[in-house]
Amino acid sequence: MVNKQFMIIDGMPVEIQGESNLLELIRKVGIKMPTFCYHSELSVYGACRMCMVEDERGMLMAACSTQPKPGMKIRTNTERLRRYRKNILELLLANHCRDCTTCSNNGSCKLQDLARRFNIDGVRFPNTSPVPRMDTSSLSIVRDAAKCILCGDCVRVCNEVQNVGAIDFVNRGSKMLVTTAFDMPIAKSPCVGCGQCAAVCPTGAIVVREDIGRVWEALEAPDTKVTVQVAPAVRVALGKELNIGEGENAMGKIVAALHRMGFDDVFDTTTGADLTVLEESEEFLDRVAKGGKLPLFTSCCPAWIQYAEKNYPELLPNISSCKSPMEMFAAVIKEQGKYSSRKQFHVAVMPCTAKKFEAAREEFQVDGKPYVDAVITSQELIRMIKESGIVFDELMPEAVDVPFSGASGAGVIFGVTGGVTEAVLRRVSSDKSRAGLLSISYSGVRGMEGVKETTVRYGDMDVRIAVVSGLRNASNLIAKIQSGEATYHLVEVMACPGGCVAGGGQPFGSSLMKEKRAEGLYMSDGVSSIKRSEENQVVTALYQGLLKGKVHELLHVDYVKGEAK
Repeated sequence: MVNKQFMIIDGMPVEIQGESNLLELIRKVGIKMPTFCYHSELSVYGACRMCMVEDERGMLMAACSTQPKPGMKIRTNTERLRRYRKNILELLLANHCRDCTTCSNNGSCKLQDLARRFNIDGVRFPNTSPVPRMDTSSLSIVRDAAKCILCGDCVRVCNEVQNVGAIDFVNRGSKMLVTTAFDMPIAKSPCVGCGQCAAVCPTGAIVVREDIGRVWEALEAPDTKVTVQVAPAVRVALGKELNIGEGENAMGKIVAALHRMGFDDVFDTTTGADLTVLEESEEFLDRVAKGGKLPLFTSCCPAWIQYAEKNYPELLPNISSCKSPMEMFAAVIKEQGKYSSRKQFHVAVMPCTAKKFEAAREEFQVDGKPYVDAVITSQELIRMIKESGIVFDELMPEAVDVPFSGASGAGVIFGVTGGVTEAVLRRVSSDKSRAGLLSISYSGVRGMEGVKETTVRYGDMDVRIAVVSGLRNASNLIAKIQSGEATYHLVEVMACPGGCVAGGGQPFGSSLMKEKRAEGLYMSDGVSSIKRSEENQVVTALYQGLLKGKVHELLHVDYVKGEAK
């Protein structure tokens, strides 16, 4: 007979099943404990003390850093604990900006949420909030140290998950703050613009940089044609923010909303992803045949590109010369409309904060004018929809506009880790049957693990592939490659853990939400009648027409030389 172990939580016996701390066990029984500094994917920090519990002897302990033990009895909601938590919240609010209505995080701020939950209707202490200390140097994020509560979430995700180390704690006591080395502007630090710090920040201390104003201005200009492309991962991330199911494919409704806002043409970045698949697979096969630089690293993720430029410049020749799907598609759209009598203004709706930096790179400009004039994130799209008064869940879905209205399921799954690799394998595989598709999906490229490895047969050779998400995982993999411990032919890298579904510009989500978003993309692929990028007739027409003689000019870039091929 199995000897089960139990402890008592608020009078209820609860079985211990390998939980690493009390907080996990408490949440398992449906109790929502308040926290600021706890994230299951980060190390335990125990700084905020909001998750304190009381044992039968009256001792207080932090649930996040206390291991459950058989026979332990704890309470989570005593009068003492409620008073304790209210005191913490009052002290935080006494040293915090109170301009909630004008804060970018209004409505999604954890401090605001907990103050409401614990009925904080006044603060007994004088407001010692520092003067706003803004760092707007980055094109991806904005920092305001005056709103920081020193929870350390941003520091840990930047160091532990992303291995970037752009920010850390400095000073001690009341002078402690989170900043860069020597307090330099964040844009001059090792920051790669991934936005994962903004994704975990519980207040408005780090937020996504907004470009909504420029988009509204372009939409109001009568002499300007405004086009927009929407990335695959955006369609499954609107969830509870707009009263639809988490992970639900809302692309049709997004198109309808963008049309109502005044966008002239709405396109799907998936078409650009199909172009990327064809170009990247050709480049990969060419390198294999001619003994080129291997492994070939993917080039879709701009935060990964920055990370490589700053930390592994010797690997730049190994990175694919293909532009990202956003830049490929933007180049095609601008080329198609360059003879129009109206000015062109192209917007990209992306799950990624680093795309804002990518759009401003010199490599993606012609005569000083960018292919993508403005990048807005999923968060910004949600704000625009709400600002417009559009009841999103009641919209009738609409189709994307011609002439770029075709896309494949292979392009859709670009939004999840492993998707780029799977799409390329579909392209190069000689087995085009339904069974062949299934065998690729079962080859080990799917799943939310940070590192995945697989070997597939191509011709008379075994192709070794690695798929990584999260820049620390990428760094560890590179170390193995450089030491000779591991060898690969193809390496897919996504900076954000889980891929674009978990991008820094997406609405904040748990690991479960990431998985639901990934499932939504795979479901969209499943119902797509076009499974492979080479079957997309829109792409075929582009190669036979607009792209003829311009493939390298419009679709490729050289990060080593910093100029388009």
